Amino acid sequence: MVNQHWQTGTIDKRQKGLNQQVLDKLKVERERGITVKAQTASMIHKYGRHQYLLNLIDTPGHVDFAWEVSRSLAACQGALLLVDATQGIQAQSISVFHIARERGLTIIPVLNKIDLPAAQPEAIAAQVQSTFGIDPAECIQISAKTGKGVEKVLEAIIDRIPAPIGDESAPLKALLFDSSYDKYRGVISLVNVQSGVLKKGDKIASCHTRKKYDVVEVGIVHPEEEPTTCLRPGQVGYIACNMKDSTEAHVGDTLHRVGELVEPMPGFKPAKAMVYAGVYPVDSNDFNKLEESIRRLTLTDRSVEVTREASTALGQGCRLGFLGTLHMDVFRQRLEDEYDANVIITAPTVPYKVIYMDRDGDRTEIISNPTDFPELTNTAARIREVQEPIVNASILVPQDYLGEMMDLCFSHRGENLDHRYLDASGETSSQIILTCTLPLTEIVTDFYDKLKSRSSGFASFDYEDAGYQKSNMVKMTFLLNNKPVDALALIVHRSNEQEVGRQWVKKLHKVIPRQLFEVPIQAAVGKRIVARETLSAMRADVTAGLYGGHYERKLKHLENQKESKKRMKRVGSVDLPQEAFFDMLRTKSS
Repeated sequence: MVNQHWQTGTIDKRQKGLNQQVLDKLKVERERGITVKAQTASMIHKYGRHQYLLNLIDTPGHVDFAWEVSRSLAACQGALLLVDATQGIQAQSISVFHIARERGLTIIPVLNKIDLPAAQPEAIAAQVQSTFGIDPAECIQISAKTGKGVEKVLEAIIDRIPAPIGDESAPLKALLFDSSYDKYRGVISLVNVQSGVLKKGDKIASCHTRKKYDVVEVGIVHPEEEPTTCLRPGQVGYIACNMKDSTEAHVGDTLHRVGELVEPMPGFKPAKAMVYAGVYPVDSNDFNKLEESIRRLTLTDRSVEVTREASTALGQGCRLGFLGTLHMDVFRQRLEDEYDANVIITAPTVPYKVIYMDRDGDRTEIISNPTDFPELTNTAARIREVQEPIVNASILVPQDYLGEMMDLCFSHRGENLDHRYLDASGETSSQIILTCTLPLTEIVTDFYDKLKSRSSGFASFDYEDAGYQKSNMVKMTFLLNNKPVDALALIVHRSNEQEVGRQWVKKLHKVIPRQLFEVPIQAAVGKRIVARETLSAMRADVTAGLYGGHYERKLKHLENQKESKKRMKRVGSVDLPQEAFFDMLRTKSS
């Protein structure tokens, strides 16, 4: 990416040492070495006797950020299929390829990192052919690090990808595909102009909200914002207008000039949250600040669902829905980095379907908060069944690790396992694609970490929604001195209740401060206790001041202490500080 900017003169080569991650602007992206947010950049490139304006969108690769990819593809005519010449095709590349192909985009295959000793460009090109049906002759071999072959990519973009078609004299139509917030200018919208010309001073309206705005600035991202006089058909750029409320920037909206009627462009299918978690401020007085920070951050990430919730243990907070656990972790880090928030995130859970039997037929409820999950032993609730979400998972891995991956899938309740070779060689280094159905709740724990450790980092993982299926799920509550703690409730499969219960009571035992009385820490399913740890009491040495005399004198003091502890235990409440929640929910396992 950066090499393309240097070759086109968008970035001065002297800036090379200042910031090589030009498009990875977020602190979390630079620290983790991943792309989280799709970034736009416009480049001017001279080819032959003409100059061409190339609009590039750099998108994430991880499955949790598929929403960023899908809305970016809507603004494009073509895509670069970037494949690592050392590691080969990744699982998520397959799903993104099919989305791009369905949208009718021209796809240019590019093999990167050919400068590395472990590179096998010919073998990987054969993989690309067997997986995607692309002729190896079409693959462009490059090294983004050294710049070798990058010029050929720019030439291929101009030669192979058709230029966008748009009429400047037609009514204005612009697709809004991203937005951000600037504290001085308000909402900044990224648009792709389909027809007409968009200029500073224009009065525009939204097809979705019907609200009208005055355009105060237009420009291109080059790769920083650069004001221009106008945006023409086919251009991707930004607009600043008098839009102050972040909820008005609806991703997928069509913008048009006031007084001109246009047919709205097809928007985007809303992203469906797969993982839910409660987010609470460490200091309960900071809730309003946290809620405003979440509102601002969701402007740049519209795939996050937000609702308010309250907990007796943690106070006021928000229930957020994410596309996956990495998405959740990145969102938390962005809250801390960009808004200086100090938050507690509860254990992630997935949305379950609970089907009740009513007189008028079955009634279905989607439940994502464990505290709302019904007790299945309660016959008055008239529950027919509980269904959990499942996914179709794809794991790409070298043949050497096939046994480990199959064992991992079986241990996480995987079903319908199948595998095939990506190439026909059948060698031990051959890539295998393993497919199976997995319960989503098994993935949101530590599945991805185990996948990487058991495959020495070689496996890649992707999944897509496969609906719901009946399952034996139960609600697990945690009791401190026989009193439930609502924020710690979990929904687990019946087969895992003992293991999960033991893990969590051990974690609680480590983080709860010792009290003046003995505290039983219990994990319960219904009225049945499945795991227990006992936190011993702090005891003062009541016999320290006694000298001489009969041992019964000491015994009397000890018995009095024991009786006092019993009375304390009966009426005492356990002090569970916010720091204890923070320590426990930050660690994945004991």
